[in-house]
Amino acid sequence: MNSIDFRRHLHRHPELSFEEHATQRFILDTLAAEGIECRAIAETGVLAKIEGRRGNLTRAVVLRADIDALPIEELTGVEYCSANEGVMHACGHDMHAAMLFGVLQTMSRERDFEGTLFGIFQPGEELNPGGATKVLAEEPFAGYDVAAVIGQHVDSHLEVGEIGLRAGRFMAANDELRFYISGRGGHAARRQEADDTVTAMCDMVMRTTALNSPESVVSIGRVIADGATNVIPARVTAEGTMRTFDSAERESIHALLQRNAVAVGEKYNVRVEVDINHGYPCVENDTLLTYESMIIAQDENIVVREMEAMTTAEDFGHYSARYPSLFYRLGVGAAAGNSHTATFLPDEAAIEVGVRMMRRMALHILNK
Repeated sequence: MNSIDFRRHLHRHPELSFEEHATQRFILDTLAAEGIECRAIAETGVLAKIEGRRGNLTRAVVLRADIDALPIEELTGVEYCSANEGVMHACGHDMHAAMLFGVLQTMSRERDFEGTLFGIFQPGEELNPGGATKVLAEEPFAGYDVAAVIGQHVDSHLEVGEIGLRAGRFMAANDELRFYISGRGGHAARRQEADDTVTAMCDMVMRTTALNSPESVVSIGRVIADGATNVIPARVTAEGTMRTFDSAERESIHALLQRNAVAVGEKYNVRVEVDINHGYPCVENDTLLTYESMIIAQDENIVVREMEAMTTAEDFGHYSARYPSLFYRLGVGAAAGNSHTATFLPDEAAIEVGVRMMRRMALHILNK
């Protein structure tokens, strides 16, 4: 099986976060057929291991790809279109997994390197707190000196043959925000007998979005006020997201949200609850690994684009918080369209580029 066939199988059979049972079975069987040692990890993920023919086998490089899909009905019309109704690989995780498979396949056949190579087919990247937490909780690299963890993500803002890199903080930490306001509901025409929970939530939302800055994003995407034209509901809820690059600023905004809740509660005589679901940490690239990857990319005739920090989040941040790490964006062409949409269709020519880049980085680090 080649990488494109591998990708198309995954694309046709997508599964949601932590439901990747058939995906896991397919990966395990395919790796076993290649003679690659592998086992289940993090419930529905797969961990592969390949030992080199020489050197210190406790020195390791870890390659990571995510494997979960999104709850989107596919509209691409390709022959390998999703067969699972309402589920689609709309974020390119099938591409990531195919590129990792290609690297493992090649390096398993050669084994011309020092140390040990691990490959993680990770579940649940799309769901807080992320499958990376489950992988790391099992301590799969205990007893190994992990020299680097490497991951990549397809990007339609880059063309095939281009790679996006940034040293240091690259992708934001994310938190899920939920606000609950409760009070006396009642007839909208008899306001003196009710607490204005809807106006209170509007105030809370405005105070929250006022916390946006050039270095942080605080957005509300959902508000539920289940009343009527003449009914003030007893409970109103709102949900949103928060993205930051600095841990001190992250904690500061958390504190401001709590203070705003107290102020709104006192102003409208309602109860305000704030629930902050701590998500992924910031993805932070090791500086040396980043600049080494730039040199390798240029040597492979891959065009390097230096990128700005991104307010999107990735649970790869859990790896970068623990080990020297490198995460980069891989071009799949503007014609692919936007990810997380029903028509997202990456150019499969990018798979060969991704395999080549990740393999070269792994060999470079292992054979230092």
